[in-house]
Amino acid sequence: MPLSSIPDLLPDQLAASAQDAVREILEEAASANTTRSYASALRYWAAWFQGRYGRPIELPVPEVAAVQFIVDHVARRSASGMKFELPPELDRQLVAARFKQKPGALKLSTVVHRIAVLSKAHQLRKADNPCEQPAVRHLLARARRAANKRGERPTKKTAITKRELDALIATCDGSLEGLRDRALLYFAFASGGRRRSEVAAAEFSALRKVGERQYVYRLEYSKTQQAGPKANSTPDKPILGVAADALEAWIAASGLTEGPIFRRIWNGTGVGPALSPAAIADIVQRRAVRAGLEGDFAGHSLRSGFITEGGRQGVALPAIMAMTEHRSVASVIGYFQAGGVQDNPAARLLDDEGPKTPAD
Repeated sequence: MPLSSIPDLLPDQLAASAQDAVREILEEAASANTTRSYASALRYWAAWFQGRYGRPIELPVPEVAAVQFIVDHVARRSASGMKFELPPELDRQLVAARFKQKPGALKLSTVVHRIAVLSKAHQLRKADNPCEQPAVRHLLARARRAANKRGERPTKKTAITKRELDALIATCDGSLEGLRDRALLYFAFASGGRRRSEVAAAEFSALRKVGERQYVYRLEYSKTQQAGPKANSTPDKPILGVAADALEAWIAASGLTEGPIFRRIWNGTGVGPALSPAAIADIVQRRAVRAGLEGDFAGHSLRSGFITEGGRQGVALPAIMAMTEHRSVASVIGYFQAGGVQDNPAARLLDDEGPKTPAD
């Protein structure tokens, strides 16, 4: 199809071609992050389809189009090097219209996610689903295997364990910003490795002081509670000791008693509206730079760090999961960071001071 058929790649193309699917997905998705990621994926599908075929996307999408989407965006090894099939001019236009961040193939995880979103759109519309066809599923499976053979692995953010957390805290001074950041970092870590969206949504109405240096935060909503709280867990998350001290100092300095707990700060002295999830990630990254830490840090580093530190200290897995709200043991184990393998006691079996048998 001629690329001249896509003179304008605009987000409003989606409303004309797949608005029903978007509305249903957004209504179903309780998480703001999920909402944004689904909408972004569908916008990209609409722009790519318009560029590739010269007409708006409609459901059901043909099976051949789903296959074409995969080969257009997944890099493969060939005799001449790594290749993918997205036409260069279309690639440039998608980048210029801000549907893509940069030219080139997409990460396999991104392609898998966008296929999954398209599949969900078809399921909600009860339309014939091309993403469930053997050709599409087989192609994705082979793409995963090829990526594994090339040594490609999903990247994880660097964990912030107690050592890194102490370094971040050391950069927080007695200013209003320093008090806020200290409280925020301790709160996110100590309450079970809260996601950045959960920290941004934290409200005074869910916080109560229960004793000296003791708070309890009631996590009324989280990513894993979208279908309601789990029967075998409690939404109450303790914030104790130094974390409670930091939280109390921030509350006293800010004068806040209601609404969002963690706020923007104006000109170093004024307290503004709630921080966004992105702003919380920025705080983590900024403090990591000030602390001189090396790694790829983000808001999620506190969550993976909490789990990793729990493992290092021998905390029972059910206790960790009760704090994090994880449902899958496999998901929790997946957070243990490669950088901490030397701390695994099972690696010390040959040491003289290593673990002893009961007979010893």
